[in-house]
Amino acid sequence: MFDDRSPIYRQIADQIKADVLRGVLGDDEQVMSTNQYAAYYRINPATAAKAFQHLVDEEVIYKRRGVGMFVNPGARQRLREQRRERFFADVLEPMVAEARDLEIPAADLVARIHQLTDPGAAR
Repeated sequence: MFDDRSPIYRQIADQIKADVLRGVLGDDEQVMSTNQYAAYYRINPATAAKAFQHLVDEEVIYKRRGVGMFVNPGARQRLREQRRERFFADVLEPMVAEARDLEIPAADLVARIHQLTDPGAAR
């Protein structure tokens, strides 16, 4: 599950965020505890705790004292909005700049996007 590209705590946090985005974890649903997470993935509990604290700081999860960690209501929508903004900034804006440099008309870009997103369209 883990790779060397980023710290393990960040990979854990990203995985939980992905589960929230996909709806695997819903609003107010309990998340595996840090100790369970550490045992399951055979990592240091402090690493799991750091990931969970990161998620608490980002308001993805919250702690119920003595019970555990749970997904914040609305976390999925907030994460989706953040990812959309990052998509526009990191992917779409550079793509449009490149298309402008290549003198590709916006209508051609839109047509290609429709072609790629419509499963029934001929390619």
